[in-house]
Amino acid sequence: MNKNENLEYLVYTYADTILRFSYSYLKNLQDAQDVSQTVFVKLLIAKQNFKSKDHEKAFILRMTANVCKDILKSSWRNRTCTMEHCGEIVAPKEDDDSSILWAVNQLEDKYRCVIYLHYYEGYKAYEIGKIIGVPTPTIHTRLVRGREKLKKVLGGE
Repeated sequence: MNKNENLEYLVYTYADTILRFSYSYLKNLQDAQDVSQTVFVKLLIAKQNFKSKDHEKAFILRMTANVCKDILKSSWRNRTCTMEHCGEIVAPKEDDDSSILWAVNQLEDKYRCVIYLHYYEGYKAYEIGKIIGVPTPTIHTRLVRGREKLKKVLGGE
């Protein structure tokens, strides 16, 4: 498979996953789209041979998490302001506040990421730990605490 065919395969297979995962990290669609583009450029440049589809997906999600973390740490992001603080332009409402995904997006970053990877992507705790670079016991703790906080956001049910 040549580079173009490989990239096309990766885009069709992982574009939605990368976009959703980066959105759960950044809570901003435009930033999530930028992350998706950056990840695919890095994948095009990298000459990576994957052992299996699971290894491929984990590698791509780890790369996505790293790009998101880079954006969150950037000084540019710290110097800019949100639309709410910069003007009186009315922005469209984001999500319906009754949806589960809306509730997940209300969680702190460390809980939101773990909850998303576990429930939406189907990863086990040790796999999530490898993807985001956190020990497995910490992932278990974040899952428990994230569920508790999610229960509060959803109204205790």
